[in-house]
Amino acid sequence: MGKDARPRVLSDNKARAIGRMMRTSPRKLNLVAQAIRGKTAEQALNELTFSPKRIAVLVKKVLQSAIANAENNHDLDVDDLVIAEASVGKNMVLKRFHARARGRGARVEKPFSQMTIVVEERRKEKPARKTSTRKPARKAATSKPAKSAKETA
Repeated sequence: MGKDARPRVLSDNKARAIGRMMRTSPRKLNLVAQAIRGKTAEQALNELTFSPKRIAVLVKKVLQSAIANAENNHDLDVDDLVIAEASVGKNMVLKRFHARARGRGARVEKPFSQMTIVVEERRKEKPARKTSTRKPARKAATSKPAKSAKETA
C-alpha cells in the first residue's frame, strides 16, 4: 500500500540523464554542450570522443547514460536517437584562499556544474521520390535558318 508512482515528466519517446558535480565552470561546459545539441547520438559520441576539451570525457559518460536509459528503461531504438536538449546549470562553488602580497588574501572560486541531456527518438523516414511537375524544356534549334537572298545583299 505505497503511494502511486510519480507521473513521467518527459514524453514517451524521450529519455534523460543528469551529470552532477562536474568540476568545471558552466560557461566552459556549455561550449561542449553546444557542439552536440541537435545531433544524432552517434554523431555526438564521435564528436565527444575526439574533442580536445577535458570535460568532454564526462559529457560523453552522461550521454552514454542517457542512451542506456532510453534503450533499457524506455525501449527506444538507439539508432534513431537525437539529442533534443543539452542544458547546463550551476552547482556548488568551492571557496578557497590564495595568499597575496603584503599580508593580503584573495578569494579563489572553484565552480562545479551539472548537465542534463535529453535524447529523443525520431524515426528516419525515407523521403518519397518526387515526380516532376515541370514541363519538359524545349530544345533550341541547333542550326540557323538559311539567309534569304535579300538579307545577304
